[in-house]
Amino acid sequence: MAAKKDAATGTVKVTQTGSPIRRTKDQRATLIGLGLNKMHRTVELKDTPEVRGMIKKVAHMVSVSE
Repeated sequence: MAAKKDAATGTVKVTQTGSPIRRTKDQRATLIGLGLNKMHRTVELKDTPEVRGMIKKVAHMVSVSE
């Protein structure tokens, strides 16, 4: 998870790469909170500490790009 803050827009793109099957309820809820609920979906989110914490929690199921 070596994503850096995008200086121009302050956003990050998060793509779900792992399945929430057999994951804990809190990890599933974190994916939904990020706006991800199906494989290979991509969302663009504001780069905030709260979003970074959510990404860190499910880092094994998502990929982050600028």
